[in-house]
Amino acid sequence: MILLLAGTAEARALAEGLAGAGVAACASFVGAVAEIDRIALPHRVGGFGGETGFRRYLSEEGITAVIDATHPFAAQITPRTARVCGDLGLPYLRLQRPTWQAGEGDRWTFVARPEDLPRVIPQGTRIFLSVGRKELARYQGLEGREVVLRSIDPPGDLPDGWRCVQGRPPFPVEEEKALFALTGIEWVVTKNAGGASSMAKLVAARQLGLAVAMIERPPLPEGVDVAEDVETALHWAREHAS
Repeated sequence: MILLLAGTAEARALAEGLAGAGVAACASFVGAVAEIDRIALPHRVGGFGGETGFRRYLSEEGITAVIDATHPFAAQITPRTARVCGDLGLPYLRLQRPTWQAGEGDRWTFVARPEDLPRVIPQGTRIFLSVGRKELARYQGLEGREVVLRSIDPPGDLPDGWRCVQGRPPFPVEEEKALFALTGIEWVVTKNAGGASSMAKLVAARQLGLAVAMIERPPLPEGVDVAEDVETALHWAREHAS
């Protein structure tokens, strides 16, 4: 039985491929996601109870391989899963979409982590911030700058000088350009999640000549197998199916 750690569009597509190929697999989600009942595999929702609980789950459920298709910025799940699989001798694959790459006309500055942003973004700047609301504490160093935060869900209390616009991607490029122009955005801050559905803001920034602060992904554990597309991951799963 293959365990698919899910929560991304790639995970959903891979689940359909696994089910269609008749590969014995189950999916796990950290929390509730939209249309979870439409996932093509048997699935569970919630944590495992820490590393000890995860090891117990792998043993009790007879898991023979793990595909980690969580978000590219799942900085705790991925290292833990790779380490546990290594300890137990279980095959492990990291499925994550390619990073975005700067092109002609882009004005990107790369930073390793959110705490580095005040070094590169001047005070008095108006910023568009596109990150998950659960991580906002890491962006508190942006005082002295106006911040327009976009969030799917209401973020709760915000620091002085911040405001929120709610929305769920994808967004058309022209809509992004209109939002940036209306709010007077000078810098776009985003994590390098990759994928087509969220790229419109980068295209809009390029066309408007805006600066972008690109937060780089956390490094992957050394030596892990990596697939950048669903077809490669499906081929790996077939090879490791029991």
